[in-house]
Amino acid sequence: MAESSSFSVTESPVANKSPLTPPTRRSATGSLTDRLFRRVAEGSGVLIIVLITAVGGFLLLRAVPALQRNKENFFTYGGNWVTTDTSAMHFGVAELLQVTVFVSVFALLLAMPVALGVAIYLTEYAPRRLVGPLAYMVELLAAVPSIIYGAWGLYVLAPQLRSTAQWLNDNLGGFFLFATGNASVAGGGTVFTGGIVLAVMILPIITAVTREVLAQTPRGQVEAALALGATRWEVVKVVMLPFGRSGYISAAMLGLGRALGETVALLIILRATQTTFNWSLFDGGYTFATKIAATASEFNDQYKAGAYIAAGLVLFVLTLVVNALARAAITKKVH
Repeated sequence: MAESSSFSVTESPVANKSPLTPPTRRSATGSLTDRLFRRVAEGSGVLIIVLITAVGGFLLLRAVPALQRNKENFFTYGGNWVTTDTSAMHFGVAELLQVTVFVSVFALLLAMPVALGVAIYLTEYAPRRLVGPLAYMVELLAAVPSIIYGAWGLYVLAPQLRSTAQWLNDNLGGFFLFATGNASVAGGGTVFTGGIVLAVMILPIITAVTREVLAQTPRGQVEAALALGATRWEVVKVVMLPFGRSGYISAAMLGLGRALGETVALLIILRATQTTFNWSLFDGGYTFATKIAATASEFNDQYKAGAYIAAGLVLFVLTLVVNALARAAITKKVH
């Protein structure tokens, strides 16, 4: 007799599952909040563009009347400014541009290697318990007012640099950078002193950005290099520096943008002269910012003020270009 067997059908768990329910629709409150946040963010971005455009437009409108009365080529004239006769004015930005770029680049060349060394030390070599305090001390330099830097540079640093500056002038004076300039070497009111002070002022921003970039180096690449027997310095040289190169360059450009617009410290340090700027570290002179600040008393006349506003417009455009280059470097690194 055949043994009867009963078959029980077990339903599949999958079959018992209810159909997938659509995701819960966002609440009206959440949707409204999202739209409001988006509008605020878009408005903030547009506001920045409007403000920059408004500032540029204001400078241009105020500069045009003075430029129309200028008897010199605004971009090539480097002599003394004569704005007393507003019907026939003589002014130009050639020398202002030279002094501004020269002192800023000199400061940048001094600050960049120091900032890179500090950033590498804080990222790779400093004991963990010291990283925070040391980074805070470096960043604290940015909180010191410009007028303090100027007074310190002229009355404390310049006397300490006098023997060094004199030695450079006596022994390397045949080279144009160290030739006798239009300001007193002993007095200290030169590009040499101003550039060193400016280097200290831009050091925090370059260090902070460079440190953040180096800290983003993929740990997998660092550990792979160490596993292959690389020393810590070789890891820095082969892995971290190539990874952070564009970020370091962008940090330097941001520091340069900061240096180009520095006013009070350089106004205190740099000595005004009536002779031509000769690209010596022992020259004095005016930058864009110090020229405008030193002659603010002439702003009671629209044409006199317009001459200095025209110089401010050039500085405005120059700073925008430098910061745009920094942003381009960052964008290139991201992509």
